[in-house]
Amino acid sequence: MTNEIIRARLDVLVVGYADSPSVAGTVGLVRDADRVIVVDPGMVKSRSLILDPLERLGISPDDVTHVFVSHHHLDHTVNIALFRQAEIVDFRTVRRDDQVNTHAGEGFKLAPNTTVWVTPGHTPQDASLVVDTAEGRQAFTHLWWRSDRTPEVDPYSVDPAELARNRGRLLDGVNVVIPGHGAPFRVR
Repeated sequence: MTNEIIRARLDVLVVGYADSPSVAGTVGLVRDADRVIVVDPGMVKSRSLILDPLERLGISPDDVTHVFVSHHHLDHTVNIALFRQAEIVDFRTVRRDDQVNTHAGEGFKLAPNTTVWVTPGHTPQDASLVVDTAEGRQAFTHLWWRSDRTPEVDPYSVDPAELARNRGRLLDGVNVVIPGHGAPFRVR
């Protein structure tokens, strides 16, 4: 018998960008136990940019059990319908078909190694998906847009102090940040 800890596997399917007028969200995949979670399936140049990497990984859209949205802007949600069998999870609800159920919010375990952190900042309804992997603790978040941590001042934030607090919390709690419109960056 082994005492090996099984961690989640995380892949970035699309590295996003925010270069007006072109915008694409970073789209991720988490495989944790029996859960197959797509993160922020929003605007991309072509849906094939989401579907082709999934296919290469042996995953069909109907294999996806959950879609996590960091917030409800279209650039992070517009392609949710690609995943017809999935439950949709945000900062406080789980939705399927015409059913909306609340969950615990902060600390909600989407899978054994995958937890929702409620992190308002970009919008009041922001959440980050924190995933424990063999490479360390990683977080999908929109507290930052890009991997260079810009913009320093988020033009959409209604509470810059809250944004700063949650950025600090995430930097203290994870090893890698996957921003809303950029490549992952290592914290420590």
